[in-house]
Amino acid sequence: METTANKVTWSIDPAHSEVQFKVKHLVISTVTGQFTSFSGGLETNGEGFDNAKAVFEVDIDSISTNNNDRDNHLKSADFFDAENHPKLIFVSTGFKKTGDDTYEVTGDITIRGNTKPIVLKAEHGGTMVDPYGNTKAGFEITGKLNRKEFGLEWNGVTEAGGIVVGDEVKLLLNLQFARN
Repeated sequence: METTANKVTWSIDPAHSEVQFKVKHLVISTVTGQFTSFSGGLETNGEGFDNAKAVFEVDIDSISTNNNDRDNHLKSADFFDAENHPKLIFVSTGFKKTGDDTYEVTGDITIRGNTKPIVLKAEHGGTMVDPYGNTKAGFEITGKLNRKEFGLEWNGVTEAGGIVVGDEVKLLLNLQFARN
């Protein structure tokens, strides 16, 4: 991404960012996972982030829940089907300031070939110049989705009739962007 006229572009700094998700397991505990390979950026009109445009991609093969068997199952056709759908993609349709440092980010998220609208909350942690002269901006982004709406249908049932994997997935992204 490049800067032209009033347009300012920002790229995700993956070394200072993380993409996590949380889902209930057996309804009694939460499993946290993350994706370790992702990219994306913002395009703003000047210095502010109101009405920014955001694009974000995650490599499904980079999923990690600290359990290889579970990670391989999540990559399989039972869940993400990484072989046929290697990316999770988000493209914003709106980036609206809702408070001093808060935004509502709307957009379309594509998982396993299924595209659905999503609303995310973003908190701008600030903008700083690092020791090397690079301008950085930090955001904490949260949201949730129903995995079954995206074709991640698999589930097991315990002997007592309980569900193994919850339907709601909580998203937590801590992203640092570098001004290009």
